[in-house]
Order: sequence, then C-alpha cells, then structure tokens
Amino acid sequence: MGRNSSSGGERCFRAGLWGSIIAVICCFTPALVIALGFLGLAALTPYLDYILFPLLAGFLILALYGWSKTKEQK
Repeated sequence: MGRNSSSGGERCFRAGLWGSIIAVICCFTPALVIALGFLGLAALTPYLDYILFPLLAGFLILALYGWSKTKEQK
C-alpha cells in the first residue's frame, strides 16, 4: 500500500509542485513556443501569458494548500 497511503495534503502538495515546475518551464523558456511552432500554432504564442501565469498561480496556491494540510497533520 506504499503509494496509495499518502495523505490528501501530501498529494495536493506534490501535484501543485510538479504543476508549478512545468508551468515555470513553459513560461520562462522558449520550450512551449518552439513546440507550438512545430505544430503550426505559432500564432498562439502572444496569448500564452494569459494562460500560463494564472496556471502558475493556481498550482502555487495548490502547493501551499497541500503544504499547510501536511503541517496540520503532523
């Protein structure tokens, strides 16, 4: 039962942390711009900030919520 026995707060923290890392990579490196260029969707690149910054904020809030829940349980 090792993996499934983690608490909800710990799972929220991990999901928020990994989501934040992926959003930061897409925000501050040209990785997503290059990927969209390969897919022929380069016209969407000016609008990426409208999606990625709120997504980053949401994942950071999720990570903080999970972190606070794990602190309460200990």
